[in-house]
Amino acid sequence: MSTATKSLKKQNSEFSNIDYQLKVLHHGVKDQNLDSFSTKLKETNLFPLTTTGLDIFQINMGKMCNQVCSHCHVDAGPDRKEIMSKETLQECLDAIAKSEIKTVDLTGGAPEMNPHFRWFVEQAYKLDCKVIVRCNLTIIVANKKYFDLPEFYKENEVEIVSSLPHYSEKKTDSQRGDGVFDRSIRALMMLNEVGYGMEGSGLTLNLVYNPSGAFLPPNQDGLEKQFKRKLKKDFDIEFNSLFAITNIPISRYLDYLVASENFMGYMQKLANSYNPVAAEGVMCRNTISVGWDGYLYDCDFNQMLELKVAVADKKRQHVKDFDSQTLIDRKIIVNEHCFGCTAGAGSSCGGEIA
Repeated sequence: MSTATKSLKKQNSEFSNIDYQLKVLHHGVKDQNLDSFSTKLKETNLFPLTTTGLDIFQINMGKMCNQVCSHCHVDAGPDRKEIMSKETLQECLDAIAKSEIKTVDLTGGAPEMNPHFRWFVEQAYKLDCKVIVRCNLTIIVANKKYFDLPEFYKENEVEIVSSLPHYSEKKTDSQRGDGVFDRSIRALMMLNEVGYGMEGSGLTLNLVYNPSGAFLPPNQDGLEKQFKRKLKKDFDIEFNSLFAITNIPISRYLDYLVASENFMGYMQKLANSYNPVAAEGVMCRNTISVGWDGYLYDCDFNQMLELKVAVADKKRQHVKDFDSQTLIDRKIIVNEHCFGCTAGAGSSCGGEIA
């Protein structure tokens, strides 16, 4: 670990959490004489990074979660109080209704813990949107009030994207907490029972893999085959696709990297694995991210770093003053954490890019 990063680690309390993260990321590149992310984009004729359209509305419904995962970039947990209000959710619906957006991607925390979650899903479904819910699985079996979620998802033709760090209990529990694997398996069985992941059902169940350490995910296709074989053999569980997603060096995962002295090596690995094809296809180019308080961001990661969309009229940074053309015309804000989305085969909310 460099002297500068050690110093930042010691002085963490002197910075706001966001300032600390941005300073550490900056030093992680500068101290190793690596090109900045902006420089890499310039070298590959992609700077400034611009949009290709506005297709996906990703909404963070709140930071409350029934889990506390070691890699969580949202720093979510049961004690978080940030929850999107019904008023802001209605503003999201109004924005969707007056745009060409046809995909609504709900995330958190655990989005299901928002008290207005079911109402919003039903309203988005009425707008003829494809609704994606990023479900942590264990929420389904956490409390009896959630037991009927599989049926609710089915009724509203929701596409489920669920994180399962590994097909082994040990690796999953080490990342997500004791007992998470068993509860996740129970939830997957419940989803299979109503048709999710089953051939011909039309009900999509995708799984997400995140590395448990300071390394890039392996080949997505090969990993998917392993997951399908093991989950079918051991539990008779089926699913559609597996998304391999790179851990982005922010929030709780950044804390882990710095504390374990893996930060510099990880940043070097990301920067040296920069892939211009992946950079061209990053999710921020056709997605807008909405924070729990209604503010707009280029992506979920920029949201956690409080880097609001770059638009001249500051009112347009909030969903209540949503304007499609303003957002389509914007330049995307980039920083050193963006190396995580462009390393190797790339990484998006839908897995590999290149």
